[in-house]
Amino acid sequence: MRKLAVLAFLLLLTQATLAQEQGREVAGPRAVLEYRDRPPAENRHLEQRLDTLLPVLMEETNLDMWLVLNREYAEDPIYFSLVPQPTFAARRTTMLVFHRTEEGVDRLTVNRYPLGDPYESAWEGGDLDTQWQALGELIVSRDPTRIGINVSRDWPVADGLTHALHQRLLEVLPEDYADRLVPAEDLVVRWAETRTQNEMETYAHTVSLARNVIAEAFSSRVITPGVTTTDDVAWYLRQRFAELDLPAWFMPYVNAQRPGLTCDDDTAFCGESGIIQAGDVLHTDVGICYLRLCTDTQEMGYVSKLGETETPGGLIDALNVGNLWQDLLTAEFVTGRTGNEIGAATRAQCAKKGIECSVYTHPIGFFGHAPGPTIGMWDDQDGTPVLGDWPLYANTCYAIEGNIKTPVPEWDGQLVQIKLEQSACFDGEAVHYLAGRQTDWHTVR
Repeated sequence: MRKLAVLAFLLLLTQATLAQEQGREVAGPRAVLEYRDRPPAENRHLEQRLDTLLPVLMEETNLDMWLVLNREYAEDPIYFSLVPQPTFAARRTTMLVFHRTEEGVDRLTVNRYPLGDPYESAWEGGDLDTQWQALGELIVSRDPTRIGINVSRDWPVADGLTHALHQRLLEVLPEDYADRLVPAEDLVVRWAETRTQNEMETYAHTVSLARNVIAEAFSSRVITPGVTTTDDVAWYLRQRFAELDLPAWFMPYVNAQRPGLTCDDDTAFCGESGIIQAGDVLHTDVGICYLRLCTDTQEMGYVSKLGETETPGGLIDALNVGNLWQDLLTAEFVTGRTGNEIGAATRAQCAKKGIECSVYTHPIGFFGHAPGPTIGMWDDQDGTPVLGDWPLYANTCYAIEGNIKTPVPEWDGQLVQIKLEQSACFDGEAVHYLAGRQTDWHTVR
């Protein structure tokens, strides 16, 4: 860790030079809002979503009312996407009630601790029994026909209503209301996967922060061949994100490929940990969350050998094949197609062009692995029931993730695996990378 601290200090002294060499903006403190400055931006996004998106989605999914019921420290997964910041927990028992009317959607709370804007308090104070009774009376007074509750067999993010809360809800409603309770899974998935224009603009900046830190890590400022390990680089990434107050939603991962470390056709993922050597191909996988939006990024690096002035041509060609695979995948994005259909069409195109590819693309947003159409799984390329049957909608975002394997002449024909993952959004017509994509190798010289 002492070595990493020294490397971090040296990096701070040379960031301007690195930015110039990489042609990138440095992911420094000026690029990231302080914690106290984040809630206003997050809450502007929330109000826009509640004002413009939620009414459309409740109508689309044919729900008159939506209940999101939570207990402190056992919150519904979707809860934090619905409440103003800073919010760290659902105080005691927090009840959110969304009622669709001709004017839009009434946003109500039945809580001992009012949330304030953008919610109207329908009840506050009293004990827990009184609170539940107030919720029942509120629902009956609104007389909704279809009441969405967050229960789902297949979508974890839509299964946030606990058994005890479900039972308590039934107790405070008239018996004939039980048939009005329906799963809200379609609404939850659509709410979680859909991005507003403002969110997509913010998203591009968040993705650029992640990519910039990868560029820092895959450089001579961090890596000394024969000394630095793959774990050193992984922990550098984790520490750098911490310094920028950018939460990592999983531990960064770094591995190396080189001649002699065979990458067979039946190997799902190629690469090993250990000391980084000259001539190595590096790969990393990182994910951060900022302003409520999560990224998931994988990029490739090359460690130059003594005397090398350019990356070997075989590796340049391999990365080009990886970019072609991305193009084949994104060309299959058509509104209404399912994830399984997109995945199968992509694999068919790869086969036609003689590319050995694997597709495991997933939605991103409030969660790193977000709900929406699953486009392949790394361990199952033949289609994913239910999650893969979800159709593609406009204004949704994805980690364009997968890999290709191709022989490298400079490695005597040994396969190299190019593992890429770049964040992109689909506007209904085309896929747009949020902060570009890797088309050139990160080079450690």
